Amino acid sequence: MIRTTGLSALLLAALASTAAARPSTTEMTCAQAQAVVQRQGGVVLGTGGQTYDRFVRDRSFCEPTEIGKRAFVPARDTPQCFVGFTCYEPGRSDRFGDF
Repeated sequence: MIRTTGLSALLLAALASTAAARPSTTEMTCAQAQAVVQRQGGVVLGTGGQTYDRFVRDRSFCEPTEIGKRAFVPARDTPQCFVGFTCYEPGRSDRFGDF
C-alpha cells in the first residue's frame, strides 16, 4: 500500500514537471512563437493559463484524414498571432463550406 502511494506521488510529480516545461505563447513574441512551430513542424504550446493546443507548420503534420485550420494565439507582443495551423477532422458539412 505504501509502495503504491509512493509510486503515485512520483508519477504525479513527473507529470507536473512535464506540464511546466511546455512553452507558452504568452511568454514569447509572435515571431518567436512562429519560429518554434516552423522549426519543430508540430508542437504543443501553452496559450495562457491551463490552455494548450498542438500547432503545425503545414498539413503534412496532420493525420491523412485531417485538414489544417489557421491558428491564432495570444503572444507577448500581440493578442492575435498567426502561428500556423491546427489539425482537425472535418465533418460532413465542412465539405460544403458550412462551418
